Order: sequence, then C-alpha cells, then structure tokens
Amino acid sequence: PTRLYVKSALAIAEKFDVHGIAHITGGGFIENIPRILPKTMGVEIDLDSFPRLPVFELLAAKSGLGDDKLYNTFNMGIGMVFAVSPEFAKELCDYAVKLGEKAYIMGRVTDRAGVSLIRK
Repeated sequence: PTRLYVKSALAIAEKFDVHGIAHITGGGFIENIPRILPKTMGVEIDLDSFPRLPVFELLAAKSGLGDDKLYNTFNMGIGMVFAVSPEFAKELCDYAVKLGEKAYIMGRVTDRAGVSLIRK
C-alpha cells in the first residue's frame, strides 16, 4: 500500500527551502524523480547510500531483473525524495528522523537529464 507523508512533508517544507518533492510510486525512481526537475537536469543516485531491503534482493534473484528495471518498477523502500541545496541535506535528514522517518542523502542533481544509478 502507498504510504502517505503529508504531515512530515509539510513540516519539512515549512522548515527548509525545498526545490521539489517526488513521491516514489509506480514508475519508481526513473519516472518519478525527473518530474521535479527541469528537463535539462537529472539526478545521480548512489545505490549504496540507503539500505536495499531483503524483499528487493529476493525479487532481483527470482526475477532476474537488473538494477535499471528494479529501480524503474519498484520504490526500493524509498517513499519520498526531497530536492534541496546540498548545504541543507544533512539537516533535513536529521529533522526527518526526528519526525519519525528514515532519511538518507541519496545523490545529487546533475546537468544530465534522467536518472543515473551509481555505486561509489
């Protein structure tokens, strides 16, 4: 089921200069994150910056799907993405945790359109 983040998202938006918010639903990272960016910009997501839940390891093993398909089809345990200036990212994550959320700095905005999945 889809989890709602209204209370946390509103609290975060009141406290920080949020440039965009993406609810990661059907279409996963690949379709949802670019919707909050200008068409000429994209994101680089560090796949090691957040835990990959065991259910997704099982799905990968049983389906044979590669990362591109997995991150396009599923949310991979990430429900919402906030785009903020890098200098506020850690503070936002700390605040989200105080609100009862799990939060990670997952990547960065780039001048290359689309979503790039990387491992550092």
